Amino acid sequence: MLRVLAVDDEEPALGELLYLLRADPRVRSAEGAGDATAALRRIGRALETGPDGDDAVDVVFLDIHMPGLTGLDVARLLAGFARPPLVVFVTAHEGFALQAFDLKAVDYVLKPVRRERLAEAVRRVHDLVHATAAPAGPAAPAVAEQVPVELGGITRFVSVDDIVYVEAHGDYARLHTDHGSHLVRIPLSTLEERWAARGFVRIHRSHLVALARIDELRLDGGATSVRVGDTDLAVSRRHARPLRDLLMRRAGG
Repeated sequence: MLRVLAVDDEEPALGELLYLLRADPRVRSAEGAGDATAALRRIGRALETGPDGDDAVDVVFLDIHMPGLTGLDVARLLAGFARPPLVVFVTAHEGFALQAFDLKAVDYVLKPVRRERLAEAVRRVHDLVHATAAPAGPAAPAVAEQVPVELGGITRFVSVDDIVYVEAHGDYARLHTDHGSHLVRIPLSTLEERWAARGFVRIHRSHLVALARIDELRLDGGATSVRVGDTDLAVSRRHARPLRDLLMRRAGG
């Protein structure tokens, strides 16, 4: 069971998050911190005692906008330790998913927090902690997340790993794979939130792209675009610089 630290400077939001976390049967304990300084003190105790100590913390649910140090600042500091707790960002802002992915966040949950969405984040953390704690031995094949799609009365299941990019269609999204496309009734913003930790990045209000499937980044007269397979996709000005930086860091790392 998970030992959780939730960090948010807004008391009602922190109280609601702790209530939902404590109601999850996979959570052993959930503590709260009202700012980054208090959170770092608590995490410091956890790191001193180690993962098997009484003060251990498995995962930190971090708000981003806080007085003083932000949640992103805290995650950057934690990245410098040998065995830091896992990080899940909980924020009202969609625009930090790129940075969250770059900081190896497990998930990126948007406020207002829905019980089902938080349960999915807890599941991901639980699976990672369980996999890390499991005895060494032959590794079981990873089960890829799948998306059910309807086609002529038949439900098919498309692996997220096969999706190259996603195109917005109002409250729907079109999933593009190497072998065709599928329309699903899921808003693009929901998929951006759900798949940030899987390497999908928003490049435009209409497109979400698998970072690993980007073959080229093109600059032409101030306009930016990416090449994915045989398709060219425009990158909005807002997303151009973060995407370029992320691709360069990925190539160098």
